[in-house]
Amino acid sequence: MPTKRKSKGAYMISAVAEMYGIHPQTLRLYEREGLLKPSRTEGNTRLYTEEDLERLEFILNLARDLGVNIAGIAIVLQMRERMEEMNRQMQSFVDYVRTEMLSQMQQGMSREVAAMVPLKRPIVEPAKGRR
Repeated sequence: MPTKRKSKGAYMISAVAEMYGIHPQTLRLYEREGLLKPSRTEGNTRLYTEEDLERLEFILNLARDLGVNIAGIAIVLQMRERMEEMNRQMQSFVDYVRTEMLSQMQQGMSREVAAMVPLKRPIVEPAKGRR
């Protein structure tokens, strides 16, 4: 869904409603249901960030394009968040394993180099076929 966003920052509820062609009450409903969590000013005005707008676009795609109801949207968003967390954990594990492997390889190479004995003369292997 293309948007009319041009700058970074925060948007008030009326601007967001106009940008997406929805009623401000829809945004309030999404907040009540826990689908959106805009920040608030000291005067309690809702401010929607770029991340909030990306999430809203995802919600609207589910609702408008796929016909998903609010309960379904909540489930999809929870699953998405869990998957993102699992992905972060997997990436952290992969990074840990990679670091450990590199460390073990470096330690192994250090031991091999330390265990090497310098040769005073070259080793000559007998030619094959001769005895």
